[in-house]
Amino acid sequence: MMTDTAYTQPMTARIAQFDRSPAKPAKAPERAQEPGKAWLARLSRSGGGSAMGRARAAGLLDGLAAVAFAAGLAFSVDAVASHRGPVTIAGWLLLVIVACLFRALLTYVGAEAGARAAAQAKASLRVDLARSVFGGPRRSAGQALTALVEGVEALDGLFARFLPTKLAAAVLPLVLIAAAAFASPIAAAIMLATLIPFIIAMIFAGTAAAAEARAQFQALERLSGLFLDRVRALPVVLAFQAEGTTTKALGRSASELAERTIRVLRVAFISSAALEFFAALSVALVAVYCGFNLLRLLPFPVPETLDLKRAFFVLALAPEVYAPMRRLAAAYHDRQAAEAAAARLVAFEAPPAKPAVAPLAKAPTIQFDGVTIRYPDADMPALSKFDLTVPAGAIIALVGASGAGKSSLLNLLLDLAPLTEGAILADGEVRANLAADIAWAGQSPLILPASIADNIALSRRDAPRAEIEAAAQAVGLILDRPGGLDFVLDERGSGLSGGERRRLSLARALLKPAPILLLDEPTANLELASETQLLGAIRAAARGRTTLIATHSEAVAALADKVVRL
Repeated sequence: MMTDTAYTQPMTARIAQFDRSPAKPAKAPERAQEPGKAWLARLSRSGGGSAMGRARAAGLLDGLAAVAFAAGLAFSVDAVASHRGPVTIAGWLLLVIVACLFRALLTYVGAEAGARAAAQAKASLRVDLARSVFGGPRRSAGQALTALVEGVEALDGLFARFLPTKLAAAVLPLVLIAAAAFASPIAAAIMLATLIPFIIAMIFAGTAAAAEARAQFQALERLSGLFLDRVRALPVVLAFQAEGTTTKALGRSASELAERTIRVLRVAFISSAALEFFAALSVALVAVYCGFNLLRLLPFPVPETLDLKRAFFVLALAPEVYAPMRRLAAAYHDRQAAEAAAARLVAFEAPPAKPAVAPLAKAPTIQFDGVTIRYPDADMPALSKFDLTVPAGAIIALVGASGAGKSSLLNLLLDLAPLTEGAILADGEVRANLAADIAWAGQSPLILPASIADNIALSRRDAPRAEIEAAAQAVGLILDRPGGLDFVLDERGSGLSGGERRRLSLARALLKPAPILLLDEPTANLELASETQLLGAIRAAARGRTTLIATHSEAVAALADKVVRL
């Protein structure tokens, strides 16, 4: 018999392990970030679809609209100064108004298309990550949760703002400078020369932001894993009165994340201020040159003499030259956040797609040939060298003590347990995946915040209402509450008794036209009267199907054509 001391010591050590703050990982070498960057580059090229093309086109067209705006403004000012007719002035002012409205429309279209591209890219990535989490190597729940939620959301700004702006920032400044060169080559040279410190400032700011963003994402990942571990160990924490130390450990991790976030914001604000300074300085230099040239007060000779029209055109274009770069700089931290997330997400490689197989046309004969199930890190296999032949249309009851492997055998057919050795044959053929041909009713059916009819239809979303009602009646799911099958449940299924939950799960299985039926403890924890009522529903659901039932109930086992004891 285990003494109190023998029991307390390992549990106390476990609490001490829980309450230690996670060690900060060593800073990864720069080359460790390269796989993440390469993965992000591939995702950037393939993600977003046509919406990304619309966002980029809107950014490029905005530059052409800026040239039209500057030209309309310059010619309208020149027309006013030259005392030209109102028709001429109105014509150029109309061009200014049309250009402004067109730019507003392009801004809306670009923002909407960028948001749509981000949504499409994130939805596709979440599907791949979910496949990796549930079908790939085992990972900690905290790491998987951070990747699926925070990691994917960190890519939103990359697709919504940075990538649409990147092309415009690379092309439009040179296009606008070329347009300005037609009016004033000297002013265009000033704009081109001042782009160099602007770009250098962007590079330095981006490098600093990248390092801080990686540290922040690591802190977020540690806090997520730490919090999940504490929630899982909550009964142990309460039993040993470790609430105080656990709270302090979470507080330290939360404070570390807050400090990392402040550092990211500090770098972002400082870099934005530096870029705004260089942009303002560049515009000021162009303004000073144009002003002194118009007044003929330049202290050095230049090979051009500006008039009011050309000067206004250059002055109106000067802020527009740096506008795409400023928008890119504002979105640059989005790229750094995405790269920090990509360094983690690259490890979530999607498992290879399983070959498509034709659905079974009728109830098959299922054969388990030397099947062994061993879970990762398990000391012993859950099932070893198991042989069984289930005739087509037969009902087989799997009985045995808890842990004998009954549920593991059902999960193996559902592709939720690993097949370590042996093979599964359906009608004499090895089937890589039988999940699509299986109707399943488990111990704790999934309940969604929707009507009872919608919950039944989870197994077949396109089922007509009449078939849903027929399935409910076949399993004896008779509801006397207001609305009947239209009664709306919450996510916990409040309002359904244990027997009604089992019947709902059986109704789902009955509604799905699958040739194989799996039932996992269909009458567990039910009183005798409810179990007796449910036996008829089980018999109705199993009619015409190859059925396996994992159960401890002798009454349920009595329904079977054969009882297999594990």
